[in-house]
Amino acid sequence: MTTMTQTSARFREFKMPDVGEGLTEAEILKWFVQPGDTVTDGQVVCEVETAKAAVELPIPFDGVVHELRFGEGTTVDVGQVIITVDVAPGSTEEAPPAPAASAAPAAPAAPAAPADEPKARTPVLVGYGVAESSTKRRPRKGAAAPEAAAVAAAVQAELNGHGSPAAAPAADASPVARPLAKPPVRKLAKDLGIDLATVVPTGRDGIITREDVHAAASPAPAAAASPAEAPSVAEPVAVSATEAPAVTASARETRIPIKGVRKAIAQAMVGSAFSAPHVTEFVTVDVTRTMKLVGELKEDKEMAGVRVNPLLIIAKALLVAIKRNPEVNAAWDEANQEIVQKHYVNLGIAAATPRGLIVPNIKDAHDKTLPQLAAALGELVATARDGKTSPAAMAGGTVTITNVGVFGVDTGTPILNPGESAILAVGAIKLQPWVHKGKVKPRQVTTLALSFDHRLVDGELGSKVLADVAAILEQPKRLITWA
Repeated sequence: MTTMTQTSARFREFKMPDVGEGLTEAEILKWFVQPGDTVTDGQVVCEVETAKAAVELPIPFDGVVHELRFGEGTTVDVGQVIITVDVAPGSTEEAPPAPAASAAPAAPAAPAAPADEPKARTPVLVGYGVAESSTKRRPRKGAAAPEAAAVAAAVQAELNGHGSPAAAPAADASPVARPLAKPPVRKLAKDLGIDLATVVPTGRDGIITREDVHAAASPAPAAAASPAEAPSVAEPVAVSATEAPAVTASARETRIPIKGVRKAIAQAMVGSAFSAPHVTEFVTVDVTRTMKLVGELKEDKEMAGVRVNPLLIIAKALLVAIKRNPEVNAAWDEANQEIVQKHYVNLGIAAATPRGLIVPNIKDAHDKTLPQLAAALGELVATARDGKTSPAAMAGGTVTITNVGVFGVDTGTPILNPGESAILAVGAIKLQPWVHKGKVKPRQVTTLALSFDHRLVDGELGSKVLADVAAILEQPKRLITWA
């Protein structure tokens, strides 16, 4: 579904849709149309990237492109007009004036809907609805802060706690929900003079943490322009499709804007590292029999058409280990002071993509047969490499596997995916001297590392899970006897 407005009988505006999953902005990666091009209902006009995925955006009506409001590389808030379309070309009606870049008049209030007309459901980009009571950011009292000339700098202004009241669409005038934070965090914010409504939460389910408050209290970096020179956030700047915030480079350094997937990775990893006490354990294991099994499965008719590799057996081994030790599959609910036991496994697979690290997950992986798991793994990896992973595919994970061995690395100390209890790192599988049946022989060996949230998982439980995975990889027949 999409967001649009009608400015007249001839010209219609298309706004950045609600991207779902709590996201409030998206970057325009590429325009597929230019002013003067004819478009039809359902035609993809641009590709946008949220903090989680790249998505193609279709136009919901026919017409001729009149104006592109933002250029490629610009980060746009949900609700801002990104394109206007002439739906009645040839008409003598005048085109609506483009918004000025230097002036910043107050945004006119939206006309009230008739009393008997039902309130429209907020449309979304990724194909599922959002609750009407979705939390909106509330501006800090006082004058709106200026921003740098590029519209993308509005995001930085918001992160620095200076959101502009006029930056939000007219629909945001509805009552706002109270920011989620524990009493000690609220007291800290009060002591520091921070309005919690301006703080970007990194905690689970949108909870504001102490670290978030401290980050909001940190001095903001100097703006690129003085207040007198910078345009207001309230007024979207009309730019051509070639104008966009660019990477700046000199002979000694290159500066790349932090946005999109990289921005989300940074926030998630900092939040995880400083909110969940990590413990990492290691084990080195002989996987010669597992590698032999992989070779045999590649020739099995039941596995025809799916990719078989060591990661498949490792994933199945972890699922069996979780079945034997179900307490490890849990989440820590700080807001309600509860441990949430999960009776399902959404198995995350860390994937390196051109846009950065993402962690899509296989839903209900515990219920899948080996061929089904292989097919799901193949589809997950292919979709991630193509940059087509949806936000929904990355939500709701319970445990994760990261295969650092593909880079020739022996092992590492992985950081938990936020909201998950454990992550298994798999190192490179190498031919090494190994004592086997009392003799030193060349064997296929790898090192596993399991990081877990020590609030949820005691050392004994974590050790059992890791030992079970290692035992299965050493003797894969345990997949049958233990499953």
